[in-house]
Amino acid sequence: MALFSDNEISPSLASLYNKLDDAAPSAARVPVIGITTNHRAEESLTCIADPYVEAVQRAGGAALLLPLCTDAVQLDATLERIDGLLLTGGGDFSDAVLASVSPLADAVDAQRDISEFSLLRRALQRQMPVFGICRGHQLVNLALGGTLFLDIPSEYDGTPLAHSQTEDKRKPSHEVALTQDSLVARLLHTTSLSVNSLHHQAVQAVAPSLRATAYAPDGIVEAVESDCYPVYGVQWHPEQLLAGGDDTQLPLFTHLVDEARLYRAAADFHASRLTFDSHCDTPMFFPEKIDIGTRDSRLKVDLPKMETGRLDAVCMVAYIPQKERDAAGLAAATAQADAILDELRRQIACHADRVEQAFTPDDAVRLKHIGKKAIFMGIENGYAVGRDLANVERYRRMGVVYMTLCHNGDNDICDSAKGASEHDGLSDFGRAVVREMNRVGMMIDLAHASEKSFYDVLEASRTPIVSTHSSCRALCDHPRNLTDDQIRALAGKGGVVQICLYEYFLKKGGDAALSDIVAHIDHVVRLVGVDYVGIGSDFDGGGGIPGCDAADELINITKALLHKGYTPEMLEKIWGGNFLRVMRQVQAAAEMQP
Repeated sequence: MALFSDNEISPSLASLYNKLDDAAPSAARVPVIGITTNHRAEESLTCIADPYVEAVQRAGGAALLLPLCTDAVQLDATLERIDGLLLTGGGDFSDAVLASVSPLADAVDAQRDISEFSLLRRALQRQMPVFGICRGHQLVNLALGGTLFLDIPSEYDGTPLAHSQTEDKRKPSHEVALTQDSLVARLLHTTSLSVNSLHHQAVQAVAPSLRATAYAPDGIVEAVESDCYPVYGVQWHPEQLLAGGDDTQLPLFTHLVDEARLYRAAADFHASRLTFDSHCDTPMFFPEKIDIGTRDSRLKVDLPKMETGRLDAVCMVAYIPQKERDAAGLAAATAQADAILDELRRQIACHADRVEQAFTPDDAVRLKHIGKKAIFMGIENGYAVGRDLANVERYRRMGVVYMTLCHNGDNDICDSAKGASEHDGLSDFGRAVVREMNRVGMMIDLAHASEKSFYDVLEASRTPIVSTHSSCRALCDHPRNLTDDQIRALAGKGGVVQICLYEYFLKKGGDAALSDIVAHIDHVVRLVGVDYVGIGSDFDGGGGIPGCDAADELINITKALLHKGYTPEMLEKIWGGNFLRVMRQVQAAAEMQP
């Protein structure tokens, strides 16, 4: 017997089924927007006003109502299934999230507060687009460190408007002025807007990572947004104005759906393709007793941030600052490198259920397939080998995949980009180091080398070289960046330059933005092609800019590149494919196999 017996159903139901069956399947996934809901504990009721759902649907999204939830596992499961978050209006905030509550507070619900603040935190950690309306606008501001007027009439200086209108909520009651450079002004093509007003609480101090972008005539903040992240909020109810026939408000929802579509494309890329950051300095924090397995505000790279940010692999380096080169200084440098690498291996072993040390590109691929993160080991500054070539092989057997030949200062191997040109490039000892690194299959990193050292090593090495965290001097004139001639030469030998996220290597004078990262990647692609560029964040060593400031924010680079037209195949090369290709070549050419 068939599951459906269409002959035995009513004509009305048959008509409904036929309409559904005749509908053409969608060629593309419709972005799913999670909508927070009102909660009435006394009635055991969870609900939301229809105009929210209708607005999302009109904007091209699919609406999913989100009941209250405070369990982290369930929250994460929910967030994996939505692409954007709409925070809705409702009652006032409780003492679960505020230090004090106004005696005039209305419809307070601590369960809803805890649920929504938890949901928002998890969503923002994923870089999910968020749009807050009325209470949702206030919630975003509170969650990011702002404050509220708990009751406008009794707390606001001056003579405020009647922000709790008695008119039909689908009709406007006052004007707001939009700042000209704001998202809302760009979306609605105006700097003056008629809005409704259904609140007695309001944003007071704007959160540090947000800015106010709209004001009522009495000065009350009516909109906030982030300049770096996909987060924005408005105090009025655009969904009600839409329901009343004001279609000018629709772009506020269309933008959320568009951002959600981009977010899902980026998330799908990270889920299906290996992503790798070639350089971070997290072990520098070992003296502070950090644990890479816990989310730590001091760190930009730890396992929770890698997991939330869908970053599969990273190279953590033993950074050795350049100091004295006498016997004692060299011995101390080697001992320091050993201690850092030993501690890194110990920490990896402590979290063996979530991460393993990777020795080869195939290790990283295998670990992704079983749901673990991969950590490669590197050394930043060949000062660590002292004058003993045997240390090169010893470090390679420990799993060190690359060594940066120098740091900020000349050493016994070569001159630094910030050195005094002691050797006029690569020293005789340095040539021996290059030959030994070739022999044992250790990649040569020239991120800190002088131009003369760069070209000397390029000539001396029989395998491709890398620059694990440099950017383009044509866009930012800094001695640590590579000239166009260097990039061409590097690519000509099959090497790769990994764009560094340190603001002063991205933009002269600093103050870099996500667009600057994209510009440096673009520059290399236009110059030599997509096969010779990647990303080396330099997180925990100075790298990071607003919008891409930690491992859980790297997906924003993916979103920006997808928006610019990069294909998943191109992104796969940029997000580690090129670097791991060089690693394979270097390891395959080695005479010694660890």
